[in-house]
Amino acid sequence: MRVTEQNPELIAGRYQLVERIGQGGMGRVWRGFDQRLFGREVAVKEILFPPGMEDGDRAALLRRFIGEARAAVTLSHPGIITIHDVVEHRGAPVIVMELIRGQSLADAIRSRGRLPVQRVAEIGAAMLDALAEAHGARIIHRDIKPDNVLLTKDRVVLTDFGIAHLADATTKLSHSGIVIGTPQYMPPEQLEGKRPTPANDLWALGATLYHAVEGHPPFDAEGLHALAVAVFTRPHRPPVHAGPLAAVLDALLTKDPAQRVGAAEAAEMLASVLRSSPPRADASAGNGPGHGPGHESAPQPEPEPVPGPTPLPDPRATPVPAPDAAAEHISSAAPEQAPSTTPSPQIPTVLDSGSAAGAPRRPVPDRPAGAPVPVPPAEDPVTHRATAKTEHGERASARRRALTRRSAVLGAALATLATSSVLTWTLTHDDDAPRGGGAAGSGSGASSVTVVIGVDAPLSGGLSSMGVGIRNSADLAARTANETGHVPGVKFEIKALDDGADPAKGAPNAARFVSDEKVLGVVGPLNSGVARTLVAPLERADVVNVSPGNTDPVLTLGPDWASGTKSRPYSTYFRTVATDVDQGPFAARYLHGAAKKTKLYVVDDASAHGTTLTSGFTTEFTELGGTVVGTEQVDPAERAFAGLAERVRSAGADAVYFGGYYDTAASLSQQLKQAGVNVPLMGGDGIFDQQFLTANPKAEGDLATNIGVPAEESAAGQDFLARYRKAGYPEAAGWYGPYAYDATWTLIDAVKAVVTANGGTLPHNARAKLPQAVARLAFDGVTGRVAFDGHGDTVNRRLTVYTVNNGSWATVTMPGTAASG
Repeated sequence: MRVTEQNPELIAGRYQLVERIGQGGMGRVWRGFDQRLFGREVAVKEILFPPGMEDGDRAALLRRFIGEARAAVTLSHPGIITIHDVVEHRGAPVIVMELIRGQSLADAIRSRGRLPVQRVAEIGAAMLDALAEAHGARIIHRDIKPDNVLLTKDRVVLTDFGIAHLADATTKLSHSGIVIGTPQYMPPEQLEGKRPTPANDLWALGATLYHAVEGHPPFDAEGLHALAVAVFTRPHRPPVHAGPLAAVLDALLTKDPAQRVGAAEAAEMLASVLRSSPPRADASAGNGPGHGPGHESAPQPEPEPVPGPTPLPDPRATPVPAPDAAAEHISSAAPEQAPSTTPSPQIPTVLDSGSAAGAPRRPVPDRPAGAPVPVPPAEDPVTHRATAKTEHGERASARRRALTRRSAVLGAALATLATSSVLTWTLTHDDDAPRGGGAAGSGSGASSVTVVIGVDAPLSGGLSSMGVGIRNSADLAARTANETGHVPGVKFEIKALDDGADPAKGAPNAARFVSDEKVLGVVGPLNSGVARTLVAPLERADVVNVSPGNTDPVLTLGPDWASGTKSRPYSTYFRTVATDVDQGPFAARYLHGAAKKTKLYVVDDASAHGTTLTSGFTTEFTELGGTVVGTEQVDPAERAFAGLAERVRSAGADAVYFGGYYDTAASLSQQLKQAGVNVPLMGGDGIFDQQFLTANPKAEGDLATNIGVPAEESAAGQDFLARYRKAGYPEAAGWYGPYAYDATWTLIDAVKAVVTANGGTLPHNARAKLPQAVARLAFDGVTGRVAFDGHGDTVNRRLTVYTVNNGSWATVTMPGTAASG
C-alpha cells in the first residue's frame, strides 16, 4: 500500500485517511475517520515491510502478524491503546486504533527535562498495571520505551503492542542478522536473541522510568557495539535524582532475568514510593527543575513508529545467574570443620568520626551527604555482662580486602506479608548465667523453647565470603549463649537466608522470616540496597533487625535528613557500624590534622555515594580552617583526566579527595602522578579495594578510609577470633564477622530482657517488645561499646585510615588519636 494525501483511498472500505501524523522505519501513522461509525476519529498505522523481502517470507510474516495483532485486540485496559481493527490492504497489514490526543513520554522529557519522582512513579504504576493485563493474556510488548508511552491528563497509555512481534519475525524470516528494537531499553537476554518473556518488558520498563527521572537512559555509549557491551557487562549508571524510586530501578534493571523483580513486587515498591511522596496538584506529566508547570501544554499526535532496523553485533559477554536463595537452619550443637587462619595483626589509625557538623552542600537522594548530629541513646540503658575478655580495643590491624561496596541506596519496598503470630512460651527457670566466652557447644540444660534468629546475608555470589562470615559469627553467638544457658530455658537457632547482595531478594526473605513464628529478630543484611527492601516488611511485623554492615544514613535518619529534617523511618531497625556520613568528615580530620594538608581539590563521580562523601568532607574541612581550591564532578565511566590533572596542578592543591569507586579513582590517581601532580589521592571505602592497586601502578601513598576497625587489635576481638577458630568454621570471619557477632548478642540480650521483665515467660507480643529492649541495651562487645542512639545508629562510630605501602593497603598510625563511643 502506498497511500498519500493526494490518494485518500478507503482502507477496508471504511477508514478514510485525512493526514499523516507520524513516520518511522516500521510504518506510517495517519489520522482518519471510520465512516461506518459516524465519522469516529481513529489512528491508522500502515506497517512497512523491510525492502527486499522474498514473497514467501512476506506472506508468512503477514499471516503471523495479523494473527498476533488480532490477539492484542482482545486486550481491554485503560492503559493499553485500544485496537479497533486489523486488516490487510494490498498485501500489507494495517492497524486501526483509537486516536489519543496527548504527548509521548519521550516528548515530555525532551520538552521539560527529567520528571519529578512522584510523577515517574505514577507513570510506572500505570504501565505495570497495563503490562500485567497484557502478560496475563500471554502478550509481551518487547519494545517498551518513552516513545511508546502516551500521557494524557488522566491516562498513561502503552502503544505499539504487536509491532515488536513484527520486528522479531522480520528478523528471523529475512535472516538479516538484524535486531530490531531500541537497544537502550532492551535487556541482555533480548539482545542475545533469547525467547521473550515478561521479564523483558520489566527491564524495558525500568530503563524507561530511569530515563524519565534521570533525563537520560541508564546506558549510553558511542556506537551500538559499545552500547551492547555496556548492557551485558556493566552496571547501569547509579541514579542521582531518583530518590526512593532508585530501589525500583535497580530491581527492574537486574541483568539476570531469573533474579529480576516480578511485576507484583515492583508494583508494591512503586506504591511505597507514592505513599512516601508529597501529594501532587494533578496527575499530568511532571517537569524537571527550572521547567514550566507539569500540565500538558497542547495535544500531541501519537508518537512516531519505531525507528528502522539497526545492526547489532553478537555480544561477547552474558550474565551469569546467581544461585537461588536458600535457607539454612544451623544447629548450635553441630560439629564444624577445621579452623581457618587469621591475618597477622598490624597497627591501625582510629579517629573520632562523630564530631563532624555542618549542613551538606547538596541533597543526595541515594546515599545522602552531610554530617551526623549526635543523638543521646535511649534513657536508662540496661547494662549486661560482657563476654570473657571484652576489653574495648582502640587499635586495629591492616588487612587486604578485594571488595568494592557498591551498595546502591534504594527506595523503600513493600511486600504482602503474614502478620506476626501470637507467641506464648513458658520458660523453665530464670538463673542469670553470664554470657559465655568458652568454646561453642550445645549446653547442658534442657530447653523448653526455641527462639530463631534470622540471618540475611549474601551466601552466594561475589560477596559470599563476607556473607558466610556474618552467618558463622551469628551462629557462634547463638552457640555460646546456648552453652552458658544465657537465657534459661531458651535455645537459640540461626535461620540463614541468602540474598546474593540482590535488593530484589530483600522483601521475599523478609516474608520468609515473618512467616516463621519463632523468628524474633534478624541479623543483616550486609548491603544497604538489600536493607531498603528488607526492613520495611520486617517493621510491619514487629521483627527487630540489627545490621552489621549497612551504611546508608537514610535507613535511620529518613529521606530528608540531609536538608535538616531527621526522622526515624523504621523503629525496628538498628546497626552496629558507622555510616557513610562519618567517612567524609573523618577523612577531613585526618588530612587536616594528621597529614597537615591545607589546600584540597575535591572530586566526585556524581554517584550518591560519592557526593555523600565529598559533601561531608568539604563541610568539615572548611570548618577546620582548610581551603578547598577546586571542585569537580566526573563521569564514572570517564578514564581521561589530563585536563583535570592540569587544573589540580594550577590550583596548588596538596591533596585530592575523591568520592566514588575504585575503577574511576585508579585512573585519576595514575594520571595525576603521570602529570607530575605528586600529591596523595584519598577516598572512602569505595576505593579501598585490591583492584585499585592492580589497576594503578602509581597508587603508592594514596589513602582510603574504611568503616570499622579490625578485630585483631583489641583483647575482645582477639578472644572472638580465637573462639571462632576453635569452633571450626572453615571460612574466615571477615571484616563484618565481629559486628555480626555483636548484632546477634544484641538480639540475645534483648530476648533475655523481655523474658526477665515478664517473670521468666516470653509474652504473646514478644516481637513487639523486642525493639524497645534493643534500644535500651548497652554492653561491651567484641567491637567495643554496643549501644544505640535515638535513631538506631551505633554510638561507637569507629573508622580506620589505610595507605598504599609497597603495593598493599596498610593501616596508618596516628599517635594520640582516640575513637568515639
